[in-house]
This record gives sequence, C-alpha cells and structure tokens, in this order.
Amino acid sequence: MQRILRSVFRLAFIFICASQAGAESSATTERTVILGVHPYLPVSELKKRYEPLARYLQHALESKVIVRVGRDYEEHVALVGNNKIDIGFLGPAAYVRMVEKYGRKPLLARLETRGKPVFNGYLVTSVGSGVTDIASLRGKRFAFGDPASTMSHLVPRHMLLKSGIDVDDLSKYEFLGSHTNVASGILKGDYDAGAVKGEVLAAFRDRGLRAFAKSPPFSEHVFVARSDAPPAFIEAVTSALFRLSGSPEGHAILSGLKRGVTGMVPVQDKDYDNLREVLHALGNLGNPGAE
Repeated sequence: MQRILRSVFRLAFIFICASQAGAESSATTERTVILGVHPYLPVSELKKRYEPLARYLQHALESKVIVRVGRDYEEHVALVGNNKIDIGFLGPAAYVRMVEKYGRKPLLARLETRGKPVFNGYLVTSVGSGVTDIASLRGKRFAFGDPASTMSHLVPRHMLLKSGIDVDDLSKYEFLGSHTNVASGILKGDYDAGAVKGEVLAAFRDRGLRAFAKSPPFSEHVFVARSDAPPAFIEAVTSALFRLSGSPEGHAILSGLKRGVTGMVPVQDKDYDNLREVLHALGNLGNPGAE
C-alpha cells in the first residue's frame, strides 16, 4: 500500500511541479519537495534538527526533500501562504495569521510533546533579579523574541495586559528575534525579564534562568501542505509523519526536533480557536505584532 501511495504521489507531484507558473524546468523541480521552517532558532540549529526529518521524508516519498528556513516569520508565512513551500512548519500564531491572510491549507499533523498536543510559554528572569510576578515588571526592561512569535511575544504580551501591564509601563522593551536571544540577553544583564518557550527555559535553567509565570496551554506547532497539493501527496506525508513514533529511528527524529516530542498527531483548524481569541484581543488593543 505504501509503495502504491508513493507511486501515485510521484506522478501527481510531477504534474503539479511541471504546471507551476515560472517553474525552471521539470528536470530540476519535479522531484524536489521543500520543507519550510520558521526561524525560531538560529538557522544552523534548525538545519541540524530538521534535516533528519527531511531525509526520512525523502525515503518515504522517494523524492528529494530539502529544508528551507525563512529569513524571518513574515517571509516564512508569505511563502507558505503563496504556495511556495510544499510542507510548511508553523508556530500556532503564524498559522492563525497565515489562515487569516491566505486562507486554509491542508493540515498534515501537529507535534505531540510528552503525550500532549499542547504547550506553554513562560515569563522568565534571572536568579536573584527581584522579579517575582508580572506586577513587579513595571519599570523593568523586557525582552521579546520575534513580533510574530506565539510564545516569545503574542501570548506573553496578552498575559502582561491581563495583569494590567502595557509595554508603556516598562522602562524599555525590545524584540531580539528568537527565544535563545531572549534568554541570553537576560542572563547577560541587558534585560530584567523576557518570554520564552519551555524548551529554551529548560536549556538555560542551569545557567540561572528561572520562570515566574506560565501561560495557559495552546495547540502545538503544525505542519501544513500547499493548497494545490495532490491528495496522494497529503496522504503520503501525513502517513509518514504519523509513523514516526513507531520506530527507534522515528523517536530519534522526533526528539531531535524538540526535547520531549513524542509523536505527530491529527490536527483540526478549530484547535487554534483559543489562540485566535488572544490575537483578536491584541489586535483590538493596537498591538503592532498582531497585524
């Protein structure tokens, strides 16, 4: 059955590539699948994490698969939205914004972390900083990641606002581009606090990073396909992603993506409705990161 799926996929995908406007030539495009990842970590780190997955998909699909990391969140969302990426990996907020601007894409799978398809973000500071809760951020220096990041800006921004803290109440705030940069900036003493996801908190905890607030759970990161992807391609990729948790090789690939990832599981658009409510609230407040 898998061999039949791969054969049908190859024929359908070759047809799509050959009919794309502006395609170079079928000889160079017909067998290449682009796996696009948003730049939530340095490019070198993301390549290291996702190339094993690309090799796995290359074997499953019998087509070349390459990893492409967006220059920034905005570019990545535009590439996915405009069907320039065959398999797009998106953070929750980026997915919601992409759907709002470009419409829905075929959903493939979402991450499952420690048996759950949801994750949390954290407001963090350094040990001994004196920051104990959100209220104590007034007058402090705060570091966000990318303006479009779910857990390094949008959700934390909403957490601050719900506690009565606007960015104007901070002595300064800056966008540092990534979760890792936020953690490093706090530990260097450039900022009093910031926002990161759990994986980064765990990586920097031994160096003195600590959490003082935790977000509600939100649906995990998601894989989508291009709008014009053949059904056989969608089925083949989805099946391959779901099979990852069934082998030692697959477990190694999953854990390499992010600490604690245990599988790929089904996903529906409605899984992101609670995040849509957060982004809607931020938009009403004129948040520049929620356009």
